[in-house]
Amino acid sequence: MIDRGLGELATTMGIKLVSLSAEHAEATMPVAGNTQPFGVVHGGAYVVLAESLGSMAANVWAGADQVAVGIEVNASHSKSARKGTVTAVATAIHLGRTLTTHEIAISDEAGNRLSTVRITNFIRPR
Repeated sequence: MIDRGLGELATTMGIKLVSLSAEHAEATMPVAGNTQPFGVVHGGAYVVLAESLGSMAANVWAGADQVAVGIEVNASHSKSARKGTVTAVATAIHLGRTLTTHEIAISDEAGNRLSTVRITNFIRPR
């Protein structure tokens, strides 16, 4: 695991960064502690995982003199997880001068797709 600051919320949720580049990034999150009253992962938890990962990848692209800030997030939840760990994989769709877009696929330990999230980040001077 890579030890990089993902922020207090991501730390509280147990999100761990596995790999990070502008083009491809991966992180994990435990189901335990991130569920809604019915015992499945809360949809908002998937979005926090995805937005954290997509923003980190966008900031790698932005470089040291700029910062990437999220301006749009879209999520479609297709399945639920009740136990174990979920994995998010961010893939760059567009890496431009002022905008980046990443698709984040979140899956369970069996490889079932649980959620698909797209995030667009705006790159601006630091």
